Amino acid sequence: MKAVVVKAFKDAPELIETLKPVVKPGYILIKLKAAGLNPMDWRIADGMLDGKMPHIFPMILGADGAGVVEEVGEGADRFKVGDKVYGQMMHDPIGEGTYAEYIAVPEKAIVTKMPPGLSFEQAAAFPIAGMTAFQLIRELGLVKEKILLIVGATGGVGTFATFFAALNGIKVLATARGGEVERSIKKAGAAATFDYSEGNLVAQVKAAYPEGIDALIDLASNPEEFDQLTLLVKPAGIAFTTVGSAHPEVLKARNIRGGNFEVKGSVALLEGVSEMIEAGHIEIPVQTISLSAAPEAIAKSRTGKALGKTVILI
Repeated sequence: MKAVVVKAFKDAPELIETLKPVVKPGYILIKLKAAGLNPMDWRIADGMLDGKMPHIFPMILGADGAGVVEEVGEGADRFKVGDKVYGQMMHDPIGEGTYAEYIAVPEKAIVTKMPPGLSFEQAAAFPIAGMTAFQLIRELGLVKEKILLIVGATGGVGTFATFFAALNGIKVLATARGGEVERSIKKAGAAATFDYSEGNLVAQVKAAYPEGIDALIDLASNPEEFDQLTLLVKPAGIAFTTVGSAHPEVLKARNIRGGNFEVKGSVALLEGVSEMIEAGHIEIPVQTISLSAAPEAIAKSRTGKALGKTVILI
């Protein structure tokens, strides 16, 4: 089968021909139709989990995927042959990923049946970004009409967070840099947008909302920028960063809850995402590429200039 791999930590990804996985007891074999590209994929390839989990090389990249169950191993009974499934398919050992034509995963992995009517490319876009956004919005605990600023809103997590927040009646302020990107995030449910390229973002938001905001989700800022953005949050408000930029002592001094956020994925959480997809008829814009184009897309993701969600069609 074809797969995109790295042969050692920090190597450049490449497309190779490798063996189709063999199904072990308790595993299912999935014929992949699509795989979601996430920054986590190349961070793992660079050694993010080295020493924390076992790895095998050549390491097949990718965690998010969608496809059809082709074979069920002995003792596995969650799925049957022909089921359309999607999920965050990373498992022990690291290196049996979704940038491939097939994947064998433990049936207990974070995989569930696809919502009816959802395409494979849409399903592959959801797992990591969708679970992160879903858990973030749930952790905020905001009620209707509360004001939420999402910084980095036009990426995968930001788009999903905008959808989920808007579905819950939360007023979303989103950062977006004009044109089609701005129209796209407003379609997702953003009530207002702010273009960070047009000047100081804190000053822009403060001018529009002088009484402050109730919550902040920051998916992009460095510690200094995050610290400044938290000045917009009302006392007893909440602020999360997904890139480790929070200083807990600063937030505590300002009477702001939250801090550095890391998703805790589970089948139950993914099924919660499925329910939101069905309830809101959510469909996000995705850029689709071929498996052979994945190495170039990973290189672009590393620059931080990739916009929206990229999905590999297999």
